Amino acid sequence: MGFGATVPDHYSVMTSAFVSTRSRLHSLRLRPRLVLAALAAFLVAFPLVFLALAVRTGWAPLRRIDHGIAEAVHREVSAHGWAVWLGKAGDVVLHPWVFRVAVLGLVIALIRRKAIRLAWWAGITMAVGSVLGFTLKLAMARARPELADPVAHAPGYSFPSGHALNSAVGVLVLLLAVLPALPGVRTRIAAWVAGLTVIALAGLDRIALGVHYLSDVVAAWVVAAALVAATAAAFETWRRDVGAPPHDPLEGVDPEDARRLA
Repeated sequence: MGFGATVPDHYSVMTSAFVSTRSRLHSLRLRPRLVLAALAAFLVAFPLVFLALAVRTGWAPLRRIDHGIAEAVHREVSAHGWAVWLGKAGDVVLHPWVFRVAVLGLVIALIRRKAIRLAWWAGITMAVGSVLGFTLKLAMARARPELADPVAHAPGYSFPSGHALNSAVGVLVLLLAVLPALPGVRTRIAAWVAGLTVIALAGLDRIALGVHYLSDVVAAWVVAAALVAATAAAFETWRRDVGAPPHDPLEGVDPEDARRLA
């Protein structure tokens, strides 16, 4: 009887150890997979941005659109003091560091709740987005708009917009991380509407202040979308590998970990 009682105990211990070891191995595979996905997004986005810049500098119609919108918006904003004030307030409220700190707070909260795999996804995606924007700026070296009597100034290069890129990556990371923890479909739709509104305002604010062209902002949105899509897709393939049930990533990257935030 004693022997019969110990066999299941030993079997249970061995099974638990095997599952734990397999879980660790799968976790180790997640990190390089996310990095590779981010690099793949870079390889996809870089030619796209390079092409966009080449088109802008070589194709007269697009150049006229860029400069025409920059000058028209500048005239309208500079004529109203309240518009200048709102633009400068947006520059502070929608600064890239606001979104980096917000995602860092999310990562800390996820780690404290043992949602480690989702924390890795959020942290890697946001970090790569910041580095990607800086790298593309140096590679493109596009000068910022030159306007008569500008209402604002910004250091560095113009293409793509760092504010637009980081706000888009940050908002998308926050949304896709916490959506499963939000109650009800209406709440999730409201979160999407609010998030996309913030992304739009961050980009439009840069044009209103006259520190970016329209193509700078659009390119930033494209790069951000490509990056988040790539890392979310990598995360979903990893979930399938470890036997997690398939789901729509637009409803949250990792529902199991996200619900730990609720």
